[in-house]
Amino acid sequence: MLAAVGRPNAAARTKGLLRQLEQNGYGDAAWLESVTRSTLAAVRERGEATTPELAAAVAGLDRQLVIAPGKRYESRRSIATDLLFALAADGHLTRGSRCGGWTSNQHAWTVAPELPEIPAPLARAELVRLWLGTFGPGTVADLKWWTGWTVTDTRKAVAAAGAVEVHLDEATGYALAEDMDAAVAEPEPSAVLLPALDPTPMGWRERGFYLDPDHVPALFDRMGNIGPTVWWNGRIVGGWAQRKDGTLAWRLLDDPGREARTAIKAEAERMTAFLAERRFTPAYRTPLERELAS
Repeated sequence: MLAAVGRPNAAARTKGLLRQLEQNGYGDAAWLESVTRSTLAAVRERGEATTPELAAAVAGLDRQLVIAPGKRYESRRSIATDLLFALAADGHLTRGSRCGGWTSNQHAWTVAPELPEIPAPLARAELVRLWLGTFGPGTVADLKWWTGWTVTDTRKAVAAAGAVEVHLDEATGYALAEDMDAAVAEPEPSAVLLPALDPTPMGWRERGFYLDPDHVPALFDRMGNIGPTVWWNGRIVGGWAQRKDGTLAWRLLDDPGREARTAIKAEAERMTAFLAERRFTPAYRTPLERELAS
């Protein structure tokens, strides 16, 4: 993941951060390199540290970047936010202890373990193989969207992985050769309530085989993040949300039939009991989730 996706992402983020530093009059590449060394030294000294702790300990890390100044969507964020994310993507830092309960998305940072260097083309091919083993068959568009690679790099990685071309409705897809003869039993219909950003719906770019395109605006935010979804027999049929009193509200966007509605109701009741007094709000809120939560 580091060689195939992380380090290229880190390079792009660092380039963007340097541009923001220059626009805000804070410094250049040498200044950023100095702050980076001090940040890594602070993490090593403490063992673990949160973003606010590091911003307070390292000179310059707490400076605010003004994003899109003068625009109606002008915003601010600290240099620490961008730099720590880039250092994690580059393999220098990794998430440490969670701050708070299991619903918290706040973590401390710690020094990442040393990992062997892998050539990027080899890493991309291996990542394609792993993706196809979990999400395959899939298309080049799926892999390009999921990884952020160029079309050329994606096609090269698919070829290097030894993927087999298959026909998927009106698209050309790819699968692992060892999966072509695998016998897969038809599963029994089941109702499932999946959380926001679950890897099942986030695994593909082309989702027509399990999602009606007309339901995308209700279930996704503007950045392409999916909210909580209701599934029946392998297809998304609705969405759900937790209200402040702990009850779960759900709505069907398709009518899957009486058996499905009964099973979904039972699953919602089971999930309500499981969550008990726990409360949460998805980090990326979607139109349907907001409406149901209110």
